[in-house]
Amino acid sequence: MVRELKEVQGIIFKRQKYKEADLLAKIMTKQDGIITLIVKGALRPKSRLSAATLNFSMGTYVIYTSGHGLSNLRTYKEVKQFDELYQDLTKNAYASFIFDLIDHAFVEYQPIGKYYDLALFALKKINEGVDCEMITQIVQMKMLSAYGVEPELRHCVICGKEKGIFDYSIKLGGVVCSDHFGVVNSRMHLKPKETAVLRTIGLLPTDRLGTITINEETKKATRKSIDRIYRETIDLNLKTKKFLDELKLF
Repeated sequence: MVRELKEVQGIIFKRQKYKEADLLAKIMTKQDGIITLIVKGALRPKSRLSAATLNFSMGTYVIYTSGHGLSNLRTYKEVKQFDELYQDLTKNAYASFIFDLIDHAFVEYQPIGKYYDLALFALKKINEGVDCEMITQIVQMKMLSAYGVEPELRHCVICGKEKGIFDYSIKLGGVVCSDHFGVVNSRMHLKPKETAVLRTIGLLPTDRLGTITINEETKKATRKSIDRIYRETIDLNLKTKKFLDELKLF
């Protein structure tokens, strides 16, 4: 395939050393998907490409690409950083996990559309100081569809009831109303408020998100529930998740 110069807009979210003075940097874009870039000379002291490819840098990048495999970064325009993520290890850890989760749902150069918007939403909110844990839970619930296991949250998976008291069944792939609690052995036995939170964060458009006020007990319960949903439906073992979990212990 012919290589060409192309402008892409996106967010750098992962980088590692490549050869003596070069970097490999991953960029997440909306239309061109996730691309791995060779950034030549980025580790040299006076390289202007180094600062432009720090993790969670966002801007327009000019790349030399064939549409598959490694691409080369040539130059950049209007790059900005999310400064709060550099000053706070916890914020950085949450953001790293979110981008890792999205990264593993797609192959390179596959357009990711609304999930790019989801990543950008999360990055901005975390940078602004919004509750990192709840932003991450929102992303996790919305990412289930990208992994092919989108749960039914709008109504009971058995009878279609939309209002009332609900629980969640991983086996049935969604919420179950109280009319069927006695016959659904696979339900998670969540408190009604906990199921309500899962439904809300899974269904609510991100542009309608208001102030998040959820107590720590409920937040911890929904985190455990989401972790269980992922563990039992998706085979993922992300280092960023392990690091985040370890960070929470301290």
